[in-house]
Amino acid sequence: MNKSPLWTKDFIGISLSNFFLFMTFYFLLVTLPSYALEDLHSNESGAGLMTTVFLLSAIITRPIAGKWIERSGPRNVLLTALIVFLGASFLYFFPNSMSGFLFIRFLHGIGFGMATTVTGAIVANIIPISRRGEGMGYFIMSTNLAMVLGPFIGLTTIQHFGPNVLFILSIIGAFAALLAGISVKLSKRKPILSPQQGKVPFSFKNFFEASAVPISLVGAFFALVYSSILSFVSVYANSIHLGDVSSLFFVVYAIVLLLSRPFTGRWFDLHGPNVIVFPSIILFAIGMFILSKSGTSSVFLLSAGIIGLGWGTLFPTFQTIAIQDSEPKKKGLATATFLSIFDTGIGLGSFLVGIFVTKIGFSSFYLLSSIYILVGVILYYFLHTRKQKAIKGKLERDLV
Repeated sequence: MNKSPLWTKDFIGISLSNFFLFMTFYFLLVTLPSYALEDLHSNESGAGLMTTVFLLSAIITRPIAGKWIERSGPRNVLLTALIVFLGASFLYFFPNSMSGFLFIRFLHGIGFGMATTVTGAIVANIIPISRRGEGMGYFIMSTNLAMVLGPFIGLTTIQHFGPNVLFILSIIGAFAALLAGISVKLSKRKPILSPQQGKVPFSFKNFFEASAVPISLVGAFFALVYSSILSFVSVYANSIHLGDVSSLFFVVYAIVLLLSRPFTGRWFDLHGPNVIVFPSIILFAIGMFILSKSGTSSVFLLSAGIIGLGWGTLFPTFQTIAIQDSEPKKKGLATATFLSIFDTGIGLGSFLVGIFVTKIGFSSFYLLSSIYILVGVILYYFLHTRKQKAIKGKLERDLV
Protein backbone atom coordinates (compact mmCIF):
# COMPACT_ATOMS: atom_id res chain seq x y z
CA MET A 1 0.00 0.00 0.00
CA ASN A 2 1.39 3.42 -1.00
CA LYS A 3 2.10 5.85 1.78
CA SER A 4 0.57 9.34 1.72
CA PRO A 5 3.15 11.84 0.44
CA LEU A 6 5.13 13.62 3.14
CA TRP A 7 7.80 15.61 1.29
CA THR A 8 5.51 18.08 -0.46
CA LYS A 9 6.53 21.58 -1.56
CA ASP A 10 4.73 23.14 1.39
CA PHE A 11 6.31 20.71 3.85
CA ILE A 12 9.80 21.47 2.52
CA GLY A 13 9.11 25.22 2.49
CA ILE A 14 7.82 25.42 6.05
CA SER A 15 10.68 23.20 7.25
CA LEU A 16 13.25 25.51 5.60
CA SER A 17 11.58 28.57 7.11
CA ASN A 18 11.66 26.91 10.52
CA PHE A 19 15.32 26.01 10.00
CA PHE A 20 16.42 29.58 9.28
CA LEU A 21 14.19 30.94 12.05
CA PHE A 22 15.81 28.69 14.64
CA MET A 23 19.30 29.14 13.25
CA THR A 24 18.94 32.88 13.86
CA PHE A 25 17.55 32.11 17.30
CA TYR A 26 20.55 29.93 18.15
CA PHE A 27 23.05 32.42 16.71
CA LEU A 28 22.04 34.77 19.48
CA LEU A 29 20.93 32.40 22.23
CA VAL A 30 24.32 30.85 22.90
CA THR A 31 26.36 34.02 22.33
CA LEU A 32 24.47 36.87 24.01
CA PRO A 33 24.97 35.57 27.59
CA SER A 34 28.74 35.59 27.02
CA TYR A 35 28.44 38.98 25.31
CA ALA A 36 26.55 40.31 28.34
CA LEU A 37 29.26 39.03 30.71
CA GLU A 38 32.28 40.18 28.73
CA ASP A 39 31.16 43.31 26.84
CA LEU A 40 28.30 44.65 28.94
CA HIS A 41 29.93 43.63 32.24
CA SER A 42 26.82 41.90 33.55
CA ASN A 43 26.67 39.03 36.04
CA GLU A 44 25.32 35.50 35.43
CA SER A 45 21.75 36.32 36.45
CA GLY A 46 21.74 39.34 34.14
CA ALA A 47 23.13 37.22 31.33
CA GLY A 48 20.32 34.74 31.89
CA LEU A 49 17.82 37.55 31.36
CA MET A 50 18.93 37.74 27.71
CA THR A 51 17.07 34.47 27.23
CA THR A 52 14.33 35.03 29.81
CA VAL A 53 13.08 38.34 28.37
CA PHE A 54 13.12 37.00 24.80
CA LEU A 55 11.07 33.97 25.74
CA LEU A 56 8.77 35.97 28.01
CA SER A 57 7.59 38.04 25.03
CA ALA A 58 7.21 34.84 22.97
CA ILE A 59 5.11 33.31 25.75
CA ILE A 60 2.84 36.37 25.93
CA THR A 61 2.47 36.45 22.15
CA ARG A 62 1.76 32.77 21.42
CA PRO A 63 -1.79 32.45 22.80
CA ILE A 64 -2.82 35.53 20.81
CA ALA A 65 -1.12 34.13 17.70
CA GLY A 66 -2.95 30.82 18.20
CA LYS A 67 -6.32 32.60 18.10
CA TRP A 68 -5.21 34.80 15.19
CA ILE A 69 -4.43 31.68 13.15
CA GLU A 70 -8.02 30.53 13.57
CA ARG A 71 -9.41 33.91 12.51
CA SER A 72 -7.06 35.07 9.72
CA GLY A 73 -5.44 31.93 8.39
CA PRO A 74 -1.93 30.57 8.98
CA ARG A 75 -0.18 32.11 5.96
CA ASN A 76 -1.06 35.69 6.94
CA VAL A 77 0.21 35.09 10.46
CA LEU A 78 3.37 33.41 9.16
CA LEU A 79 4.40 36.28 6.90
CA THR A 80 3.60 38.92 9.52
CA ALA A 81 5.61 37.06 12.14
CA LEU A 82 8.65 36.64 9.90
CA ILE A 83 8.59 40.33 8.93
CA VAL A 84 8.52 41.33 12.62
CA PHE A 85 11.35 38.88 13.35
CA LEU A 86 13.45 40.31 10.51
CA GLY A 87 12.76 43.92 11.51
CA ALA A 88 13.87 43.31 15.09
CA SER A 89 17.09 41.70 13.84
CA PHE A 90 18.24 45.06 12.46
CA LEU A 91 18.06 46.71 15.89
CA TYR A 92 20.89 44.82 17.62
CA PHE A 93 23.51 47.25 16.32
CA PHE A 94 22.19 50.20 18.33
CA PRO A 95 21.97 49.54 22.10
CA ASN A 96 25.13 49.52 24.22
CA SER A 97 23.60 48.76 27.59
CA MET A 98 21.82 45.80 29.18
CA SER A 99 18.49 47.63 29.35
CA GLY A 100 18.67 48.47 25.65
CA PHE A 101 19.50 44.90 24.70
CA LEU A 102 16.71 43.53 26.86
CA PHE A 103 14.22 45.82 25.11
CA ILE A 104 15.38 44.55 21.69
CA ARG A 105 15.20 40.96 22.93
CA PHE A 106 11.61 41.54 23.98
CA LEU A 107 10.68 42.86 20.52
CA HIS A 108 12.52 40.02 18.81
CA GLY A 109 10.70 37.48 20.95
CA ILE A 110 7.33 38.73 19.69
CA GLY A 111 8.18 37.75 16.12
CA PHE A 112 9.69 34.47 17.28
CA GLY A 113 6.65 33.56 19.37
CA MET A 114 4.27 34.21 16.50
CA ALA A 115 6.43 32.39 13.96
CA THR A 116 7.04 29.24 15.98
CA THR A 117 3.34 28.97 16.77
CA VAL A 118 2.21 29.21 13.16
CA THR A 119 4.92 26.96 11.68
CA GLY A 120 3.92 24.21 14.11
CA ALA A 121 0.26 24.68 13.23
CA ILE A 122 0.94 24.63 9.46
CA VAL A 123 3.05 21.50 9.54
CA ALA A 124 0.58 19.68 11.79
CA ASN A 125 -2.14 20.21 9.17
CA ILE A 126 -0.13 19.26 6.07
CA ILE A 127 1.41 16.04 7.44
CA PRO A 128 -0.66 12.92 6.65
CA ILE A 129 -2.30 11.56 9.80
CA SER A 130 -0.79 8.11 9.23
CA ARG A 131 2.71 9.64 9.27
CA ARG A 132 2.22 12.17 12.08
CA GLY A 133 5.05 10.92 14.32
CA GLU A 134 7.47 10.51 11.40
CA GLY A 135 6.54 13.84 9.82
CA MET A 136 6.78 15.83 13.05
CA GLY A 137 10.10 14.16 13.75
CA TYR A 138 11.49 15.27 10.39
CA PHE A 139 10.05 18.77 10.77
CA ILE A 140 11.62 19.17 14.20
CA MET A 141 14.82 17.85 12.65
CA SER A 142 15.01 21.23 10.91
CA THR A 143 15.25 22.73 14.39
CA ASN A 144 17.95 20.22 15.28
CA LEU A 145 19.95 21.09 12.15
CA ALA A 146 19.72 24.73 13.17
CA MET A 147 20.98 23.64 16.57
CA VAL A 148 24.10 22.30 14.85
CA LEU A 149 24.91 25.29 12.69
CA GLY A 150 23.56 28.09 14.88
CA PRO A 151 25.71 27.63 17.99
CA PHE A 152 28.77 26.52 16.01
CA ILE A 153 28.68 29.48 13.62
CA GLY A 154 27.55 31.90 16.33
CA LEU A 155 30.31 31.02 18.81
CA THR A 156 32.95 30.89 16.08
CA THR A 157 31.84 34.26 14.69
CA ILE A 158 31.78 36.15 17.98
CA GLN A 159 35.14 34.68 19.00
CA HIS A 160 36.93 35.56 15.76
CA PHE A 161 34.99 38.42 14.15
CA GLY A 162 33.06 40.14 16.93
CA PRO A 163 29.39 40.82 17.66
CA ASN A 164 28.68 43.09 14.66
CA VAL A 165 29.36 40.28 12.19
CA LEU A 166 27.16 38.03 14.33
CA PHE A 167 24.30 40.52 14.07
CA ILE A 168 24.73 40.67 10.27
CA LEU A 169 24.45 36.88 10.11
CA SER A 170 21.28 37.10 12.19
CA ILE A 171 19.74 39.46 9.65
CA ILE A 172 20.67 37.11 6.80
CA GLY A 173 19.13 34.15 8.64
CA ALA A 174 15.90 36.05 9.36
CA PHE A 175 15.65 37.17 5.72
CA ALA A 176 16.12 33.57 4.52
CA ALA A 177 13.32 32.46 6.87
CA LEU A 178 11.03 35.05 5.31
CA LEU A 179 11.88 33.97 1.75
CA ALA A 180 11.20 30.33 2.59
CA GLY A 181 7.95 31.31 4.27
CA ILE A 182 6.78 33.18 1.18
CA SER A 183 7.22 29.96 -0.84
CA VAL A 184 4.60 28.17 1.29
CA LYS A 185 1.28 28.30 -0.58
CA LEU A 186 -1.72 27.35 1.52
CA SER A 187 -5.43 27.71 0.93
CA LYS A 188 -6.36 31.37 0.76
CA ARG A 189 -9.97 30.70 1.78
CA LYS A 190 -10.78 32.87 4.75
CA PRO A 191 -12.06 31.06 7.82
CA ILE A 192 -15.81 31.39 8.32
CA LEU A 193 -16.65 32.88 11.68
CA SER A 194 -20.01 32.80 13.31
CA PRO A 195 -21.21 35.96 15.08
CA GLN A 196 -20.30 34.32 18.38
CA GLN A 197 -16.78 33.58 17.14
CA GLY A 198 -16.31 37.12 15.92
CA LYS A 199 -16.42 38.45 19.46
CA VAL A 200 -14.58 36.04 21.71
CA PRO A 201 -14.73 36.81 25.42
CA PHE A 202 -11.43 36.69 27.23
CA SER A 203 -10.98 33.49 29.18
CA PHE A 204 -8.28 30.94 29.77
CA LYS A 205 -9.92 28.29 27.58
CA ASN A 206 -10.10 30.66 24.60
CA PHE A 207 -6.33 31.21 24.57
CA PHE A 208 -5.05 27.82 25.73
CA GLU A 209 -5.90 24.31 24.52
CA ALA A 210 -6.77 22.32 27.63
CA SER A 211 -5.82 18.95 26.15
CA ALA A 212 -2.25 20.16 25.60
CA VAL A 213 -1.67 21.50 29.11
CA PRO A 214 -0.64 18.28 30.96
CA ILE A 215 2.10 17.24 28.52
CA SER A 216 3.17 20.89 28.24
CA LEU A 217 3.74 20.98 32.00
CA VAL A 218 5.91 17.87 31.68
CA GLY A 219 7.91 19.59 28.93
CA ALA A 220 8.34 22.72 31.05
CA PHE A 221 9.59 20.59 33.97
CA PHE A 222 12.45 19.27 31.84
CA ALA A 223 12.97 22.64 30.13
CA LEU A 224 14.09 24.12 33.45
CA VAL A 225 17.19 21.93 33.18
CA TYR A 226 17.64 22.20 29.43
CA SER A 227 17.81 26.00 29.75
CA SER A 228 21.13 25.53 31.54
CA ILE A 229 22.48 23.92 28.37
CA LEU A 230 21.15 26.56 26.00
CA SER A 231 22.25 29.59 27.97
CA PHE A 232 25.36 28.47 29.82
CA VAL A 233 27.09 25.44 28.30
CA SER A 234 29.65 27.67 26.54
CA VAL A 235 30.26 29.59 29.80
CA TYR A 236 30.67 26.26 31.63
CA ALA A 237 33.10 25.03 28.97
CA ASN A 238 35.22 28.15 29.45
CA SER A 239 35.22 27.65 33.21
CA ILE A 240 36.67 24.12 32.85
CA HIS A 241 39.16 25.23 30.17
CA LEU A 242 37.31 23.57 27.29
CA GLY A 243 36.23 26.74 25.51
CA ASP A 244 37.94 25.64 22.29
CA VAL A 245 35.46 22.75 21.89
CA SER A 246 32.35 24.50 23.25
CA SER A 247 31.05 25.17 19.72
CA LEU A 248 31.22 21.42 18.99
CA PHE A 249 28.81 20.54 21.82
CA PHE A 250 25.68 21.14 19.74
CA VAL A 251 27.28 19.59 16.66
CA VAL A 252 27.70 16.27 18.46
CA TYR A 253 24.30 16.70 20.11
CA ALA A 254 22.54 17.06 16.77
CA ILE A 255 24.53 14.42 14.86
CA VAL A 256 23.45 11.78 17.37
CA LEU A 257 19.90 13.11 17.26
CA LEU A 258 19.77 13.09 13.45
CA LEU A 259 21.00 9.49 13.31
CA SER A 260 18.28 8.40 15.74
CA ARG A 261 15.39 10.48 14.37
CA PRO A 262 14.20 8.10 11.58
CA PHE A 263 13.89 5.27 14.11
CA THR A 264 12.27 7.19 16.97
CA GLY A 265 9.63 8.78 14.71
CA ARG A 266 8.55 5.41 13.35
CA TRP A 267 8.59 3.80 16.81
CA PHE A 268 6.23 6.54 18.00
CA ASP A 269 3.78 5.75 15.19
CA LEU A 270 4.00 2.00 15.74
CA HIS A 271 4.19 1.68 19.53
CA GLY A 272 3.12 4.99 21.04
CA PRO A 273 5.05 7.56 23.10
CA ASN A 274 5.92 5.53 26.21
CA VAL A 275 8.41 3.37 24.31
CA ILE A 276 10.24 6.60 23.49
CA VAL A 277 9.76 8.75 26.59
CA PHE A 278 10.89 6.56 29.50
CA PRO A 279 14.28 5.51 28.02
CA SER A 280 14.89 9.08 26.82
CA ILE A 281 14.39 10.50 30.32
CA ILE A 282 17.00 8.10 31.67
CA LEU A 283 19.44 8.98 28.88
CA PHE A 284 18.92 12.70 29.53
CA ALA A 285 19.77 12.20 33.21
CA ILE A 286 22.88 10.16 32.37
CA GLY A 287 24.03 12.84 29.94
CA MET A 288 23.70 15.58 32.55
CA PHE A 289 25.60 13.47 35.10
CA ILE A 290 28.47 12.98 32.63
CA LEU A 291 28.44 16.70 31.83
CA SER A 292 28.87 17.49 35.52
CA LYS A 293 32.00 15.32 35.58
CA SER A 294 33.53 16.73 32.39
CA GLY A 295 37.24 17.41 32.62
CA THR A 296 38.35 16.48 29.13
CA SER A 297 37.05 17.19 25.64
CA SER A 298 36.03 13.57 25.08
CA VAL A 299 33.89 13.41 28.22
CA PHE A 300 32.36 16.82 27.48
CA LEU A 301 31.37 15.78 23.94
CA LEU A 302 30.20 12.33 25.12
CA SER A 303 27.70 14.10 27.37
CA ALA A 304 26.53 16.13 24.36
CA GLY A 305 25.75 12.96 22.41
CA ILE A 306 23.82 11.32 25.23
CA ILE A 307 21.87 14.50 25.99
CA GLY A 308 21.08 14.77 22.28
CA LEU A 309 19.70 11.24 22.24
CA GLY A 310 17.75 11.83 25.46
CA TRP A 311 16.37 15.35 25.49
CA GLY A 312 16.53 15.69 21.71
CA THR A 313 14.05 12.80 21.46
CA LEU A 314 11.83 13.96 24.33
CA PHE A 315 11.05 17.41 22.93
CA PRO A 316 9.52 16.38 19.57
CA THR A 317 7.70 13.52 21.28
CA PHE A 318 6.07 15.88 23.79
CA GLN A 319 5.11 18.36 21.06
CA THR A 320 3.61 15.58 18.92
CA ILE A 321 1.55 14.37 21.89
CA ALA A 322 0.25 17.90 22.48
CA ILE A 323 -0.82 18.28 18.85
CA GLN A 324 -2.32 14.83 18.27
CA ASP A 325 -4.50 15.01 21.38
CA SER A 326 -6.24 18.16 20.11
CA GLU A 327 -9.06 18.62 17.60
CA PRO A 328 -8.00 19.45 14.01
CA LYS A 329 -9.20 23.07 14.24
CA LYS A 330 -7.37 23.47 17.57
CA LYS A 331 -3.90 22.35 16.45
CA GLY A 332 -2.65 25.92 16.17
CA LEU A 333 -3.87 26.67 19.67
CA ALA A 334 -2.39 23.39 20.94
CA THR A 335 0.98 24.31 19.43
CA ALA A 336 0.81 27.75 21.03
CA THR A 337 -0.13 26.22 24.39
CA PHE A 338 2.70 23.71 24.33
CA LEU A 339 5.37 26.21 23.29
CA SER A 340 4.16 28.90 25.71
CA ILE A 341 4.28 26.59 28.73
CA PHE A 342 7.49 24.96 27.55
CA ASP A 343 9.21 28.32 27.03
CA THR A 344 8.05 29.40 30.47
CA GLY A 345 10.28 26.61 31.75
CA ILE A 346 13.16 27.71 29.52
CA GLY A 347 12.81 31.39 30.44
CA LEU A 348 12.39 30.79 34.17
CA GLY A 349 15.20 28.25 34.11
CA SER A 350 17.65 30.62 32.40
CA PHE A 351 17.12 33.16 35.16
CA LEU A 352 17.21 30.67 38.05
CA VAL A 353 20.27 28.84 36.73
CA GLY A 354 22.16 32.14 36.66
CA ILE A 355 21.36 32.57 40.35
CA PHE A 356 22.13 28.99 41.41
CA VAL A 357 25.47 28.65 39.62
CA THR A 358 26.82 31.74 41.35
CA LYS A 359 26.25 29.91 44.64
CA ILE A 360 27.06 26.24 43.91
CA GLY A 361 28.92 26.29 40.59
CA PHE A 362 28.12 24.66 37.26
CA SER A 363 29.42 21.20 38.06
CA SER A 364 27.30 20.81 41.19
CA PHE A 365 24.28 22.23 39.41
CA TYR A 366 24.53 19.76 36.52
CA LEU A 367 24.98 16.89 38.99
CA LEU A 368 21.82 17.85 40.89
CA SER A 369 20.02 18.28 37.58
CA SER A 370 20.55 14.61 36.72
CA ILE A 371 18.62 13.65 39.86
CA TYR A 372 15.92 16.23 39.14
CA ILE A 373 15.39 14.77 35.64
CA LEU A 374 14.68 11.29 37.03
CA VAL A 375 11.80 12.74 39.06
CA GLY A 376 10.27 13.56 35.68
CA VAL A 377 9.46 9.88 35.18
CA ILE A 378 6.88 10.17 37.96
CA LEU A 379 5.51 13.44 36.61
CA TYR A 380 5.10 12.04 33.09
CA TYR A 381 3.35 8.95 34.41
CA PHE A 382 0.77 10.89 36.42
CA LEU A 383 0.13 13.70 33.93
CA HIS A 384 0.04 11.59 30.76
CA THR A 385 0.41 7.80 31.00
CA ARG A 386 -2.15 7.22 33.75
CA LYS A 387 -4.59 9.61 32.08
CA GLN A 388 -4.27 7.80 28.73
CA LYS A 389 -4.80 4.44 30.41
CA ALA A 390 -8.00 5.75 31.98
CA ILE A 391 -9.27 7.03 28.63
CA LYS A 392 -8.42 3.75 26.91
CA GLY A 393 -10.15 1.77 29.63
CA LYS A 394 -13.30 3.89 29.33
CA LEU A 395 -13.39 3.41 25.55
CA GLU A 396 -13.03 -0.36 25.94
CA ARG A 397 -15.86 -0.45 28.48
CA ASP A 398 -18.09 1.62 26.18
CA LEU A 399 -17.53 -0.83 23.33
CA VAL A 400 -18.56 -3.82 25.42
